[in-house]
Amino acid sequence: MSQIFSLSEVATHNTKDSLWCIIDSRVYDLTDFLESHPGGEFVLLQGGGKDATTDFYNLHRQAVLERYSKLCIGTVKNEEPQVIRHHPGDLSTVPYAEPAWLTPQFESPYYNESHRRLQKAMRVFTDTWVTPEAQEKEISGERISLGLIQRMADANILGMRVGPGPHLHGRSILNGVLRGEDFDYFHDLIVSQELVRANARGFWDGNMVGMTISLTAVLQHASPDLNEEVQRDCLSGKKTICLAVSEAFAGSDVSNIRTVAEKTADGKFYVVNGTKKWITNGTWCDYFVTAVNTGNGLSVLLIHRSEGLETKAIKTSYSPAAGTAFVTFADVKVPVRNLLGEEGKGLKVILSNFNHERWMVTCAGVRMSRIVVEQCLKWSNQRLVFGKRLVEQPVIRAKLAKMISLVEAMQAWLEHTTFQMTRMSHSSQNEHLAGPIGLLKMYCSRCAHEIAELAVHVFGGRSLTQTGMGSVIEMFHRTTEFDAILGGSEDIIGDMAVRQAMKKFPKAML
Repeated sequence: MSQIFSLSEVATHNTKDSLWCIIDSRVYDLTDFLESHPGGEFVLLQGGGKDATTDFYNLHRQAVLERYSKLCIGTVKNEEPQVIRHHPGDLSTVPYAEPAWLTPQFESPYYNESHRRLQKAMRVFTDTWVTPEAQEKEISGERISLGLIQRMADANILGMRVGPGPHLHGRSILNGVLRGEDFDYFHDLIVSQELVRANARGFWDGNMVGMTISLTAVLQHASPDLNEEVQRDCLSGKKTICLAVSEAFAGSDVSNIRTVAEKTADGKFYVVNGTKKWITNGTWCDYFVTAVNTGNGLSVLLIHRSEGLETKAIKTSYSPAAGTAFVTFADVKVPVRNLLGEEGKGLKVILSNFNHERWMVTCAGVRMSRIVVEQCLKWSNQRLVFGKRLVEQPVIRAKLAKMISLVEAMQAWLEHTTFQMTRMSHSSQNEHLAGPIGLLKMYCSRCAHEIAELAVHVFGGRSLTQTGMGSVIEMFHRTTEFDAILGGSEDIIGDMAVRQAMKKFPKAML
């Protein structure tokens, strides 16, 4: 039972046999924790019987105290805790930690009450269910649990991750927070930005991202019966799906695909042979939306995991939880009904899928950049250097100012682009937004690179450690370059955007 102690009473417990300390007006009994403390017993003994609040927050965040809350035995007489305790769903009160539309002092023309309801529900869902598993699986490298997949399916989060469309019609999202018919691209943006807050890059890419970038091709280009079958399997969480385009000889150059598909003599099947590389979620997926060469050009087939299809995990810079795979097709038979779109015109299928993928990568990257800014603001405010807080150093404030301005610019451009998406059909997006979305992604990946570098300067040596205070910075610095590659490398899509713009250049302009 929690008790109330005087300062003098706490002061008597300052030995190995009975070691107490005060942190934020709460009394902690560290006696049995001495031997297991990761930093050794010496630092704990230094704070024995004293108020260790300043020393503790110079090294740790509030989350550490919450993890060891069982060590708290009471409070200090006539004192009240000052540090804010986080609860699932809470918004951060740190300046610039939330996009402007979520702060009380600013308004936005883009968001309505349904967006706010969805944001709150997604924040609670992520804090309660996704983050604990993400942190665990990021370390173990294990795939996302079937339990979490099913929980997301039941809440229709899986359906939301594919974007707006008929697949959501008639569905109730997160127990009535939103009707599927009302789901738009700003709701889509919210889902991506809330889920990424789990701060686990490998797990983020392993958290059904393969479905996000592949199921749309089925929804748009499969025959009605195949569409219904695969949509039912994937959105219910019973089966998983991934996009298999990249190869050792073909990354952004999708026209160089070497995986071949030849029809059988009776014309009922394709026989597929070849390999795919860097396939996100591929190690465990059931369906593979696969780019193949059919002799008359590029085609796309939906291939079920079957005899002759093998996957092998690829070691990457981030967690195996992403399920990155090398895929081998050896005489894999695929029914002709599994052709997506027209034979020889698969490039159209692949390119039509890229806009949403690149936009989604940008949504997540912008939010992660903002999380890093929040981490730097917190650290600068609590870290004491040469007798004063880090944020009191002008050079640190200059770095923070740069990071904040980049994040706010990214979010503004992202919201502008998202608004255009809500006003355009899918075909109009392909015509008018492929270039702008490519430039947006390129800009945001460059900004994230700069933010990562600045964050390392702010955190110093802690930015190199995968545990403790600098873990988020280490993860971001190690993985942020992925966004410059995924969905098409930034050089390729930047060039594509300019070439598209030049096609509309007025001929009379000299």
